[in-house]
Amino acid sequence: MPNLSLADLSSEIEANVRRALAEDIGSGDITAQLIPAERLASARVITREAAVVCGTAWVDAVFRQLDPRVAVHWQVQDGDKVSADQTLFRLEGPARALLSGERSALNFLQTLSAVATRCRHYADLVEGTQVKLLDTRKTLPGLRLAQKYAVTCGGCHNHRIGLYDAFLIKENHIAACGGIAQAINTAHQIAPGKPVEVEVESLEELREALEAGADIVMLDELSLEDMREAVRLTAGRAKLEASGGINDSTLRVIAETGVDYISLGTLTKDVKAVDLSMRLAL
Repeated sequence: MPNLSLADLSSEIEANVRRALAEDIGSGDITAQLIPAERLASARVITREAAVVCGTAWVDAVFRQLDPRVAVHWQVQDGDKVSADQTLFRLEGPARALLSGERSALNFLQTLSAVATRCRHYADLVEGTQVKLLDTRKTLPGLRLAQKYAVTCGGCHNHRIGLYDAFLIKENHIAACGGIAQAINTAHQIAPGKPVEVEVESLEELREALEAGADIVMLDELSLEDMREAVRLTAGRAKLEASGGINDSTLRVIAETGVDYISLGTLTKDVKAVDLSMRLAL
């Protein structure tokens, strides 16, 4: 699947931010009302740890929706590597808006930067190989597109976005359809032209999938020896994706088997938010 870009996400970003502000501010930020409405302020946001930045457009949207008088001055851009104590951006505008938007803005930035940082770590582990690291649907509800964009900022790639844009025929689908060939043939009839991927657990199932015309075959927890044999047997007739039980210590050797893709749920589901801090000056 093609990678998401910011151009694909304009309406999504605005919707994400509207929901976040409604959730946080609700009927009004009563604490911010302690500050005179005319009071102006400035602020800077720093990272307390090394990271890969992602989420600048969401931060911009937070302050744009709160008060268009707020100016956001970025010193980094999405995809940049930053070090601890580095300033990411500065703010100028009404103090109330700066404080009301702080948490929502930092929530987006710390979460999406965490995904980008994790992805850069894994991308670096397979540097020099031909494999593409793919994300999965293991994302935060409501933030799938945002997280998948963050994946690309970290140097990894997007798999299917949802259940609608490609077939992924797994063990339970195969059982319900009566076999691999039956499932693949039915998929081709239902939606001609949509990519058809099927999960296999053995080389024999791989042969069935290839004969039935699968576009991509997911090798589920096959041994390294079987993965190498799968690459030989496939000989370019379909793309091969390794999945299941993959970690830092096994990623590189799996990439070197010659598979086309490795999918990793951990790119989006096991991330730890980047530690950010906003410092206000009146």
